Amino acid sequence: MYKIFVSSITVAGVLIITSSFFQKYDLAKSIERGKEAYTLYCMSCHMVDGNGTPGVFPPLAKSDYLKKPVNLLITAVLEGQDGEIIVNGTTYNALMPAQNYLTDEQIADVLNYVRNDWGNKNTIAVTPTQVKVLRK
Repeated sequence: MYKIFVSSITVAGVLIITSSFFQKYDLAKSIERGKEAYTLYCMSCHMVDGNGTPGVFPPLAKSDYLKKPVNLLITAVLEGQDGEIIVNGTTYNALMPAQNYLTDEQIADVLNYVRNDWGNKNTIAVTPTQVKVLRK
């Protein structure tokens, strides 16, 4: 009896742990939350329509930059960015301050939002776990 009880607990524990690795991340809800985070933390530079400020802050709308590897995008949000970058063929050289005060979920959400609005489409979600791994 004890052996069956322990086995049942072990199997249940394995199922719970395993299922958490295979749960589908809800991209739609992340995008909704990301719009709120964008409004609070990003819109003042990248504007309400994602078109940025010409010659100063790059556009996120229809942005080829958002097609870069997700680790690069996460790092840019976490650590900030300075120096020249090229977005849609235009060079920008403004400082983007680190946004590392945002939670892992907020960073994932805002990246999911900007990668799926204003003509951008990326159905592979950025997850809080990916952000956590890159946070220093």
